[in-house]
Amino acid sequence: MISLTVTAVVFGVVFLAELPDKTALAGLVLGTRYRASYVFAGVAAAFALHVALAVAAGSVLTLLPQQLVHALTGVLFLAGAAMLLLKKDEGEEEIRKPEDQSFWKVAGAGFMLILVAEFGDLTQIMTANLAARYDDPLSVGLGAVLALWAVAGLGIVGGKALMKRVPLKLITRIAALLMLGLGVWSLWEAIAG
Repeated sequence: MISLTVTAVVFGVVFLAELPDKTALAGLVLGTRYRASYVFAGVAAAFALHVALAVAAGSVLTLLPQQLVHALTGVLFLAGAAMLLLKKDEGEEEIRKPEDQSFWKVAGAGFMLILVAEFGDLTQIMTANLAARYDDPLSVGLGAVLALWAVAGLGIVGGKALMKRVPLKLITRIAALLMLGLGVWSLWEAIAG
C-alpha cells in the first residue's frame, strides 16, 4: 500500500533539494541541443536506477535499532542542510554531444551523464535516509523518482524560465530548511525514544 503522505513529503524534499543541483542545468543544456523526449528517457532511466539503489540502502538501515536510525538520519539531514546552505554556485559544465541525434545516442548520453553525476549525490543520500526513516520503500521510491523526473522535465523543457521567476537561492534555502526540520525531528525522536 502506498502512503500518499510519505510520497508527498519525499517528493517535496527531494524536488526542492534537486532543483538547484547541477543536474537541472545539465538537463537544460541537453534539452536545448537534442530532442527533449530522447533526453528525458535517458535521464529518467538513470534516476530510476539511483532511487532503487538509495531505497535499497535505506531499507537495510531499518534493520538497525530505531533510535540509532533516527540519530543517524537526523545527523545526515543536518549535514545535507549545511551542504545546501554552504554550497557555492557552480559554473556550467561541458557536455559532450553525441555524434548523431538517434534515440539511443541521445538517451544514452543523458543516462550516462546522470548516472555518473548523481552517484552519491545529496538527493540519493536523502532518499536512503527517507527510506530508513519511514520504512516504506515503495512510497519513498515513488516520491523520490517523481520528484527527480519533475526536476529533469523542468530542466529539459523550461529551466531558464523557472530560474528567472524563482531565485535559485530561495529554492536552496527552502530545501535546507526542510532538511533542517527533518534532521531536528529525527534527532528528537532518537533522544525521546
